[in-house]
Amino acid sequence: MRVDGSLAAGVGSSRGGNGDDGRETAGAEIAGAWQRVKRRLRAELGEDVFASWFARLELQDVSGGVARLTVPTRFLKSWIESHYLDRVLATFRSEADGIESLEVGVRGAMAPARPGAPALAKPAASPRPAASPGPAAELPEPERAARGQAPEGDLGGAPLDARLTFESFVVGRSNALAHAAAERVARHDGGPALYNPLYFHAGVGLGKTHLLHGIGHSVKNAGKRVIYLTADRFMYGFVNALKTQSALAFKEKLRAIDVLILDDVQFIQGRSIQAEFGHTLNALIDAGRQVVVAADRPPTELEALDERVRSRLAGGLVVEIGTLDEALRASILQTRLEAVRASHPAFEVGPAVAEYVAKAITANGRDLEGAVNRLLAHATLTGAPVTLDTAETAIRDLVKNREPKRVKIEDIQKLVASRYNVSRSDILSERRTAAVVKPRQIAMYLSKVLTLRSLPEIGRRFGGRDHTTVLHAVRKIEKAIGEDTALCDEVELLKRMLQD
Repeated sequence: MRVDGSLAAGVGSSRGGNGDDGRETAGAEIAGAWQRVKRRLRAELGEDVFASWFARLELQDVSGGVARLTVPTRFLKSWIESHYLDRVLATFRSEADGIESLEVGVRGAMAPARPGAPALAKPAASPRPAASPGPAAELPEPERAARGQAPEGDLGGAPLDARLTFESFVVGRSNALAHAAAERVARHDGGPALYNPLYFHAGVGLGKTHLLHGIGHSVKNAGKRVIYLTADRFMYGFVNALKTQSALAFKEKLRAIDVLILDDVQFIQGRSIQAEFGHTLNALIDAGRQVVVAADRPPTELEALDERVRSRLAGGLVVEIGTLDEALRASILQTRLEAVRASHPAFEVGPAVAEYVAKAITANGRDLEGAVNRLLAHATLTGAPVTLDTAETAIRDLVKNREPKRVKIEDIQKLVASRYNVSRSDILSERRTAAVVKPRQIAMYLSKVLTLRSLPEIGRRFGGRDHTTVLHAVRKIEKAIGEDTALCDEVELLKRMLQD
């Protein structure tokens, strides 16, 4: 298929000359190709890299062989253009004919879609469930005001999404503690800051960002000074301040606020930027100001961060948001369906279909939202009722591509130690007896296979060993598995036990 302006006309002719229908069909095909591109990038680059740089990358339109993509910040635009543009283009070309080049722009700053370009369907704006895709995109100030978002102001923070409040957060067993801690911090009035810093960690799409925005709204409504920053926004602000020789003003602005909210802290990179983050953290906490942080792992596992920063983050209240149980998934799904029905009254999903979706999609709330959008598209485009058969077809890719369980190195060490009747401290020790060396090497091998950690990071988690030691262990176990069927079966069993 072609994805330039001629595509719309060609498809329109095949459907009786209706150009609008042709453009809609072409738009649907392009949107489908773009979703396949994102799924491939997620699979090839890993969840951490995808969530950092591609989760908020959207396709605006395609015409004349040029695909126009948008991101919420200039930092993301610059990073993708510098590091991933060729890869995205090659992947897009393999999924859709006619793509010759890519353009990346910042949302709100992109030119309108060209006449004749296939229109891409967008989901209706409505309150989000607990597990939200992330911070709101940068929008022009008039549009932000229309949606209830406050202008960024002098501090340069990312805007708070008016839809992500405590009222729209769906509480369940896995997130009740995090929700209670967030509300307590947000509504604290007078005296030293509570649980400072408050640190949330969870996998993708489990509600971290929703809680951060909820805190931001509540604190702001109470008349306090609050700034919400994503890690990329913090890095961009600091680098830009250095370039414009306004670093002192940047630091003073951060230290003058009442509440600092920082999302995706695991992506903070660079020695000078980490040092500034550490100084800001210390200054705010020592002054009794509240700091709220979110990441995809506990502070102790943020190997890329300076040890002093990790220690400071771990010194507050650290709360893990667990995976969504079926009851919570059903509640989130029902909330999303009700929100969609507010703008599409004829949209109906029966109890049997809703139950099937809540059981089938177990990864995160974003996939639940994606399922609702697919069901809505089926109902509005075909005019047919949503049945179990159509639901199975619509969400098939979400079920097949759901995220595997996030395995921790600590869990690997504990399980292997238990299976081989040694202690975890033995595995981390310098002991070289055969009874300890074998399980240690198996644990290193599983850490390399089942996690995204690098060899140096794995070495540090195994008693500060060098990466060459880890590489030797991995190669030795790989060779042994190929020669020893019993060992191969044992390692496969350990894998299943860790991933189930």
